[in-house]
Amino acid sequence: MAKQEVSGGSRVAGGQADGGALGVERRSIDFVPPEERHGSVRSLFTVWFGANMQVTTAVTGALGVILGLPLPWAIVALVLGNLLGAIFMALHSAQGPKLGIPQMIQSRAQFGFYGAILPLLLVVLMYVGFFATSAVLGGSALAGWWGIGRTPATIIVSAVCTVLAAYGYRLIHQYERWISLIAAIGFLYLTYRLLTGHHVGRVWHSGHVGAGTFLLVMAIAATWQITYAPYVADYSRYLPETTSVRAAFWWTYAGSVIGTVWMMAFGSVCAAVAAKSFEGGSVSFVVGLGRPHWAFSLIIVLGVIAVNVLNLYGMFMSAATTLTALRPMRMNGGVRLGFVVVAALVGTIVALAASADFLHNFENFILFLAYFLIPWTAINLVDFYFVRKERYDIDAIFRPDGVYGGFNWRTIGAYAIGVLVEVPFVSSTFYTGPFVKHLGGADISWIIGLIVASALYYAWMRPVAARTATA
Repeated sequence: MAKQEVSGGSRVAGGQADGGALGVERRSIDFVPPEERHGSVRSLFTVWFGANMQVTTAVTGALGVILGLPLPWAIVALVLGNLLGAIFMALHSAQGPKLGIPQMIQSRAQFGFYGAILPLLLVVLMYVGFFATSAVLGGSALAGWWGIGRTPATIIVSAVCTVLAAYGYRLIHQYERWISLIAAIGFLYLTYRLLTGHHVGRVWHSGHVGAGTFLLVMAIAATWQITYAPYVADYSRYLPETTSVRAAFWWTYAGSVIGTVWMMAFGSVCAAVAAKSFEGGSVSFVVGLGRPHWAFSLIIVLGVIAVNVLNLYGMFMSAATTLTALRPMRMNGGVRLGFVVVAALVGTIVALAASADFLHNFENFILFLAYFLIPWTAINLVDFYFVRKERYDIDAIFRPDGVYGGFNWRTIGAYAIGVLVEVPFVSSTFYTGPFVKHLGGADISWIIGLIVASALYYAWMRPVAARTATA
């Protein structure tokens, strides 16, 4: 069998080039050939900086203080978690230019053509959850600004995301570029107002430093970064093939870490100085820091749209990858729009149903995601960098009878074991593993999952990949 190479095109969908700056993207899950590649690797900074400069990130950072850590220790845990988690997230970014296909369809090379449906369904669930939680906050900001109900406000925010996601790659990149600038200016002012308008020193040492809680907060921050992993390559796949791994990694890493650490630290300070008023009305508290209120409501709404269009676009990509595996179809403009609209509708319904007890549910949700996404990201990265070493047969990814087969039971086994070994170390409000109390409440399940899934996959698949490469 021939040595695996990055070559060929999709046998599934839409083989036209990407639309112009204001044109609708005509590709979906198919391979982007070299002659259609464009853009600068620096654009990855603004995509991930803009996506994180928004109030959902701040709410996540607030959990550090709400869970009981003193403010300085909460910020340290959040910084360390982001620095570590973003390594895995940014490593996925380099896959886009090298392979020219969306992130999750790459899973067929590890799990098999049909086996990849398992992680795909979990990722779709993730997109729905993140879309809903961000829509709740965006709807609150718009409702307060326009003086309308939260339900119509949430629907309006979701509708704007739908339009951007329908237009696709180029418009999303342009939107993120402008939001990065607007949000940086707006939150620079809000940060100044927060630090000068409240007695931060009074709450600096409030709380108790517990190793278990520190590791739990660190896990929340790391998980935030790793949950981007299933769609990082979606926004780098049009970059030229000559884009270096190093450049893609560092521009992505810098944008995501700087934006996230800033917003999470901001959220921690808000939670510390505002206590229950922030937990019960995070959007109104943030908007109230600046004048005029409408301008900062606008920034919050635009920021929520910046991250939610990524969630919606990723939801469309993953749903299309799943359904085309079960039933081959041509992803023309009408079908593509239908996928996007249905995905937005589902996310909006969940958002309208899940507004109550938001912070509590959000904490549970992002921790729940970690248990399933960590083994997947470990397997995907080990395969790309250490097993197949960036060399894939792209045509075979789109064929159930290709070299990657229908199901790869070695991979599925490594993934299942990676999830199962996490269970005893899970620390959450809905389940606590038997080993957690011996760790002071710490959640180290994500570390265990990374190590075990990586080691098993490498041990089981490296000999197989070596044989097929030389056959």
